[in-house]
Amino acid sequence: MSLFEELKRRKVFKVGAAYLVVAWLAVQAASIAFPTFEAPLWALRVFILVTLLGFPLALVMAWIFDATPEGLKLDANLSGSKRVFAGAAVLIVLALAWYYRGQPAFRAGAATPAAAATGASAAGAAAKLDATSIAVLPFVDMSQGKDQEYFSDGLSEELLNLLAQLPQLRVIARTSSFSFKGKEVDVATIARTLGVANVLEGSVRKSGNTLRITAQLIRSSDSSHLWSHTYDRELTDVFKVQDEIAGAVVAALKLQLLPDQAMSNARRSDNPEAYNQFLLGNEFFKRENPDDWRRAVAAYRQAIALDGKFAAAYAGLASSEGSLADMSGLVADAEQSRADADQAVALAPELVDGYVARGTGRLSFKKDWSGAQADFAKALALSPGDADVQVGYGRMMIALGRVPEAIAASRKATELDPLSSIAWDQLGRLYYGVGKYPAAAKALDRALEITPASGRARYHRGVTSLLAGQLEDALRLFRQTGAAYGGVGVAMAQFSLGHARESQQALDQEIAQYAQGAGYQIAEAYAWRGEKDKAFEWLDRAYAQHDGGLTFIKSDPLVASLLADPRYAALMGKMGLPP
Repeated sequence: MSLFEELKRRKVFKVGAAYLVVAWLAVQAASIAFPTFEAPLWALRVFILVTLLGFPLALVMAWIFDATPEGLKLDANLSGSKRVFAGAAVLIVLALAWYYRGQPAFRAGAATPAAAATGASAAGAAAKLDATSIAVLPFVDMSQGKDQEYFSDGLSEELLNLLAQLPQLRVIARTSSFSFKGKEVDVATIARTLGVANVLEGSVRKSGNTLRITAQLIRSSDSSHLWSHTYDRELTDVFKVQDEIAGAVVAALKLQLLPDQAMSNARRSDNPEAYNQFLLGNEFFKRENPDDWRRAVAAYRQAIALDGKFAAAYAGLASSEGSLADMSGLVADAEQSRADADQAVALAPELVDGYVARGTGRLSFKKDWSGAQADFAKALALSPGDADVQVGYGRMMIALGRVPEAIAASRKATELDPLSSIAWDQLGRLYYGVGKYPAAAKALDRALEITPASGRARYHRGVTSLLAGQLEDALRLFRQTGAAYGGVGVAMAQFSLGHARESQQALDQEIAQYAQGAGYQIAEAYAWRGEKDKAFEWLDRAYAQHDGGLTFIKSDPLVASLLADPRYAALMGKMGLPP
């Protein structure tokens, strides 16, 4: 009897087919359930690996055991077993290779230096890093009441901002540096993850108006201390301590400063309580939700009441008000944000925060492209190593349709802040806009790995699958996205799957709940479905609501069906953009 006939007799083909059907269903269910319950990304890969390994084992079991009316019995005739076992072994090796190929250390072009260091010593990897690269970790609050964390974080961030002004230094942005806060991770691991040769860390003990600040600069290659010092000062001397620490770091790294180059910090106030309120405002603003944005507004206004010339507080106030205005769609909120940004720039022309706040407002609300471009150009000149500035400049280039420049700025932002989900999300969105779907998926998967709860990144990941024709995958991702973005995505995916009724139900629900804040996204859905009249109706509503999504229209493939329509050129003219 031939091997093929023997395989049929032992029902190996039937067992294999049944196993594949059940395994496929199990993987689909896991793909939905694991993200829903916020399981780590590796958990799904392990589940798929176990499922793959089970396939050759099922084939071997079908070969060895013979089904009889009395049950399973070991077959005495095992001729041909060597070939079957060899085939199973090959399948197991392929499954293991698939799994390990997907691990970060084996990925081509991995973002972290740990990938480049595979098979080499940590010291060898660190030696290849730029010797002037540095990460500033959040200083530890050593105060007795443990209630000064916002102050120690603020000190760390101000040091980071001072050092980032030097073009000779590559300073990792706050998002990435602060991601290790509260975690038991050694300096060498942090340095490898962030791709830096040096790490600045320290502690703050605050008691009344007395400060004790300890700082140390560590070389990651051998964990040696390049410099360390302890400062005992009054609270009124906090800015002087910041300057001294920054100067000591520069000296320890042996940087040569140009004659006209100096580190300055415009985020300062002579009033200690005003500075304290400013730090509280920063803490609230970073929490990224409406309630805390309102708390940030209150704190910044208190700082301004104590020091009417506190430019950094005006910039923070403008950014908080802008975030609230983007949700409310109210013109008065946007105008107040613009006025406070103008005040920040007027009070401190050297403060980068003011230009970023004003440029963002001009971009999102006023559609003042030349003004926004001037603001971001000034911000880049003041702080080229600021990842937030690069993200904002990238968005500016998107609005103008200059996609290659937008991609370059977004890439730069991911280098400066490798753990910024916002930067990775913007880069992924740009990639799918030019048809680079694998690169888009990789960037957006990175954004979701950093921030699994990001509805915006998951929506854009779903759009990537939708554009690539992977409709079931797109529908799954959109269903996981959640409120606002998710319903629009489901409407588009269901339409492409031929489910017109389900598509309309999803879109109707979206309109009922989010007509005020998601006008642009609703227009995307109508454009994708080819309903041009409805698409332009919602684009007009988005324009009236100052919807920030309109800044992406020139690089958005979801609205490609509208480009030849005369109404598109008219909208571009109304927005002050070339068609």
